[in-house]
Amino acid sequence: MEENSTTSHQLVFRGKGTAYFEIQLANWVLTFISLGFYYPWAKANSLRFLYGKTEFAGSRFTFHGTGKEMFLGFIKAIGIFILLYGILMAGVISGSKTGLYIGFGIFYIGFLALIPLAIHGRMRYRMSRTSWRGIHFGYRGELMRLYGLFISNLLLTIITLGIYGSWYTVNLRKEIIGNIRMGNVQFSYEGTGTELFLINLKGILLSVVTLGAYLFAYTRDLHNFYLNNVYLEQDRRFARLSSSVTGWGYFKLIAVNLFIVVFSLGIAAPFATIRTMRFVLQNAELVGDFDADSLLQTEAIYKNATYEDVSDMLDISIV
Repeated sequence: MEENSTTSHQLVFRGKGTAYFEIQLANWVLTFISLGFYYPWAKANSLRFLYGKTEFAGSRFTFHGTGKEMFLGFIKAIGIFILLYGILMAGVISGSKTGLYIGFGIFYIGFLALIPLAIHGRMRYRMSRTSWRGIHFGYRGELMRLYGLFISNLLLTIITLGIYGSWYTVNLRKEIIGNIRMGNVQFSYEGTGTELFLINLKGILLSVVTLGAYLFAYTRDLHNFYLNNVYLEQDRRFARLSSSVTGWGYFKLIAVNLFIVVFSLGIAAPFATIRTMRFVLQNAELVGDFDADSLLQTEAIYKNATYEDVSDMLDISIV
């Protein structure tokens, strides 16, 4: 897939570490005082700041999600996990091997079953509550199709002792990114499992040979593979994301971030977040034929944030 022209639009992050630290400090205090119940509002505050400081083609993104929406989802998510852990504990204290096996079986099957549900729900909510120049994003993926892809690819990865994992990762990205819309712009992912497999093979082997020194170049290769294969189609015109991060750049980012977080005992983590956002975005641009003035609103608003918090609890990172 080729871009129709070579016009480029730079991504820029305008956030300041001190401003984000103030937001996070208030979030930490209020979350602690409320015994964790303020977490949804804390998350909404953080996302609103990070989105609002991200600029593309001279305009900034907006996150419209609210703490109230996320709180309702947060309570439902807690209920789901309490139920699963309750079943597990019932099996443990049942005193029988059958009860124990049933308890563990239901827990792990339920845990795995939540992953596609969490991805689907989070993408629907997060995309719907994101806009740029008043044009909302959207996610049109089908849950059952995602389940089928998740289960079939997981089985193939297990059968091949992990070798199919690269194709599994790419297939998931194709499904998820391919269902993202920004008004009348459709996203797609054009990477292949073979490319990722070779990157992983090279990265793992050279990291072992160099006693870990190649890890930063390996991380660079993965980062560029994931970003450089994201395409946007707008009225049969194409553009793609282009990343120019380097292994040395990643080394400096990780080394300084580690120093900041460790020596501040985690308190300065917001500064590390800002450094990471700035590093990723200042090395990314959209290259090709993209016309911001011809964007049309096409996506409906979706406010169910239940699986936004389930994905947090499962520690799922999306695209």
